[in-house]
Amino acid sequence: MTLPSPVLLLWDIDGTLMVSGSAGRRALSAALQSTFGIDDPLDDIDYGGRTDRWILRQILSKFALPHDEATAERLFANYFRFLPAALSPTTTYALPGVQALIREAHARSQLTQGLLTGNMPQSAEIKMRYNGLWDYFAFGAFGDLHERRNDLGPLALQRATQRSGIPFQPSQTWIIGDTPHDIECGRALGAKTLAVATGSHDIDSLRCHSPTAALGTLADTAAFWRIIDGQ
Repeated sequence: MTLPSPVLLLWDIDGTLMVSGSAGRRALSAALQSTFGIDDPLDDIDYGGRTDRWILRQILSKFALPHDEATAERLFANYFRFLPAALSPTTTYALPGVQALIREAHARSQLTQGLLTGNMPQSAEIKMRYNGLWDYFAFGAFGDLHERRNDLGPLALQRATQRSGIPFQPSQTWIIGDTPHDIECGRALGAKTLAVATGSHDIDSLRCHSPTAALGTLADTAAFWRIIDGQ
């Protein structure tokens, strides 16, 4: 079915499109040890729905490290170095229905899709290439520029418009994610939100945050398109 007007889908990555078995946390812990000689599993940091910039600030504050770009660049350079080895075929995979949905969305002429993620561009690409998803996304708003996820929404709209030539409005936009932070981000933008219970939050807890729609998983691709198409 052809959509009656242009629609923008903005996807979260971790817990929505794929899981990586806490590879990011392990890689960050290894980077912390390699960069500063600090051995800590970083299990006490809330990663869900956060940006890498926010996570970085928690790490720097926890260990009284300098809050400057030089320190950030050193830590993240090692993070990107350790991340590929932290990914494993048994724990890193696209979630059910995702590959079909991404291909179908890519084929729809009236639909544009991009990423809205707390990942840095480099870590997003490493994770998504592992599952063959990266090349379906021509743009994204990433966690390298803002600490607050809510600040990424306007940037994503701007980049979508620049890429497609379509002046997307929030009312034409769906933010798809697995945490309350994704729902809050969509609400702050004025966009529609689709919450998916494939991360650490079950569908009832997600519904408490009043998304536009909610699904247990993306495995039922027809159910996904009924929501997006307004049926």
